Amino acid sequence: MATKWKNKYIVGLWAILLTFGLSGIVITFSLGGNYVQRNYFHTPAFQGKLDEFVSYLNMFVLNDLPLEEAKQQLKVTEDEIVNYWMNQGGITVQSDSLAGNYQFYISDAPPDGHEEVGVYPNAEMEAFARTELLREKQRQLEEYYQQREVLRSHYVKFHDQFQYYFTSSVSDKFHTNMSSVNAKAAEMEMNAQSLQYRTRYYVPNDVYLMTFNAVHGELKGKYIPFQGEIAVSSDLAPGSNLMVEYNRYRQGQILVWSYVFAAMAALIICGLKLNKKVLLMGSGNKWGMHYNKLPVDLRIILMFLSSIGAVSLLFFMKGTFVSLYHSYFAGVWTFVVDMLTGLLLASLLVLITSIQGKYVVEALTKGQSLRQEWERSLLYRTGQRIKLWSREVKMGLTNAFLKKSVGMQFVSLVLMVFTWGVLTVIIVFYPVMIFLYALWLAVAIPVAWFLIKQIGYFNQIVIKTEELTRGDISQELSVKGKSVLAGMAANMNLLTQAAKSWQNEQVKSERLKTELITNVSHDLRTPLTSIITYTELLKKEDITREERQAYVNIIDQKSQRLKVLINDLFEISKMASGNVEVVKEKVDLIQLLQQALAEYSDSIAESSLHFRFSNDSGPVYASVDGQKLWRVFDNLIGNVLKYSLEHSRVYISVQELGNQAIISFKNVTKYELSGDMDELLERFKRGDSSRHTEGSGLGLAIARSIVELHGGKFDINVEGDLFKVDIILS
Repeated sequence: MATKWKNKYIVGLWAILLTFGLSGIVITFSLGGNYVQRNYFHTPAFQGKLDEFVSYLNMFVLNDLPLEEAKQQLKVTEDEIVNYWMNQGGITVQSDSLAGNYQFYISDAPPDGHEEVGVYPNAEMEAFARTELLREKQRQLEEYYQQREVLRSHYVKFHDQFQYYFTSSVSDKFHTNMSSVNAKAAEMEMNAQSLQYRTRYYVPNDVYLMTFNAVHGELKGKYIPFQGEIAVSSDLAPGSNLMVEYNRYRQGQILVWSYVFAAMAALIICGLKLNKKVLLMGSGNKWGMHYNKLPVDLRIILMFLSSIGAVSLLFFMKGTFVSLYHSYFAGVWTFVVDMLTGLLLASLLVLITSIQGKYVVEALTKGQSLRQEWERSLLYRTGQRIKLWSREVKMGLTNAFLKKSVGMQFVSLVLMVFTWGVLTVIIVFYPVMIFLYALWLAVAIPVAWFLIKQIGYFNQIVIKTEELTRGDISQELSVKGKSVLAGMAANMNLLTQAAKSWQNEQVKSERLKTELITNVSHDLRTPLTSIITYTELLKKEDITREERQAYVNIIDQKSQRLKVLINDLFEISKMASGNVEVVKEKVDLIQLLQQALAEYSDSIAESSLHFRFSNDSGPVYASVDGQKLWRVFDNLIGNVLKYSLEHSRVYISVQELGNQAIISFKNVTKYELSGDMDELLERFKRGDSSRHTEGSGLGLAIARSIVELHGGKFDINVEGDLFKVDIILS
């Protein structure tokens, strides 16, 4: 046993190490590329921030062009003027409209070379268009500068985190945020400092972070290129954005690579030390025996689903690294809990997948042949069912014409309905065909009437079939003619006669069963034999007074026992014959049950049982015969006291559910019960098969009969040693 548990622990450890190693592979391929750089300042993320800063710097410092000066740079070309008038519709298209609005701008005839355009501005029109276009460009430029100001806060955020100097090769402009006054001094100043990062940077004349409209393109030609250096000082404040990102990257680098190296070590240990033990996992396991009974394609699907779940959890573990990074490593405990949870769940799924894979491989290589496995698969069986269905369809069509008259009648009816519809459509479009339609009706109507009568006859047979299933055998069908339907009617009459015979036999059987109960002698003979035996002993003269008293007590006990048996026999006999009168009245079931328990108060006190009675809804009323229902409770409580396990609890509950009352008795039995609950309700059956306990074996049968006389249900359920009786009364 110890070795078995040890092997289980080894298999579990193997699953955890393997899952840990696989998660390391996932994290390596997913996150490893982000952490291969020497530090944060060599990552693409930092390079992006650097490019963003240079774009802002070029926008607000290096090539910062005031709005008014930018407006002066705007120009309107001849092509733009021509396009402007074309967009207005052209002279030839809108001559009437333009004559009213721009009459003094339009020349009498377009000059040569512009006939295909249909519009050409003269001097007045050119001035008008130029003014309109320039006004629109200025408006767009103002909008562009307003939108550009939104980004100034981003520039200010970066400005103090970088040190830079830039000079232009086409002008004498020099820009820096250090104290130097020229490029050489700035370079020396950088050389004198302790820097974390330093790089040369070239800024072309078209670097801008955003382009809002076409006006920006006209200003690019006014920008000049710059070159210089950008650096990050070692004295940068720890709370600055760049240093926060630097420390985050370093922490992530340490965490990720430590995790990856540990995962690789786990994979090595898993492969070198534990594989031999794992190869034996699940061998001879009952779980495996049941699993191999599943169809092979279902096993493969289950293995695929568990593997998908394991892979999903591995990527979930990868996601916890990302979450930890984005939370600035604040949720360390959350990270640890999530990683352990993901690792354990993924290990479980990896173990399940591995065991399933082992069983599938063994089944395909060492078990049944591939053909046998295929024939057991769901896919194969589904295909077989489809084939069976197609055969049934074919068989159905064949059977439809086994009696050709019935088949032809059905086909004729379908064709008549179809032809009727087609001819009706034809008459609508071609009224001249009315004579053909009338001729067809002269033939079709009598045939249709005949078919309708046949359908009516068939419906009578169907109704009679339904009545027969309900037990109504009072009338027989009339047999008309010698058609197939007439033959069916004759057969139904034969079935009706057979049902009547069966019903008579059933009545006779019930009567014989009642006689059998009345004449049962097994349980009657035992007390009677005791009475006779001890009576003979009493006749002897040499017995003592104490012995005589003991014999008398035994005779009295057996006489009472015999009386109970005889009374029960008469009662069950009357119930079986239905000769029992039920007088119903409104009764409080709670009070009735408490009275029954009170009758057994001494027996309950003497027993080691603990009775628990529960009722949450107050009084529960039902229309019942109180005396007979009291007998039900009396029998059930007596059974509980006889057959309950010592020192166990007995639960009795009454609850009202809708218009039904539910009374439940639950106890733990001292005897092992058979699996067939109906057998317990048979007459003369007891909970102890050895029949050592007192009782007639009729208690449950009497209780069920009384409940059924009230139109209720009497259910017995056994779960292990838990015996439960539910009485449902409407």
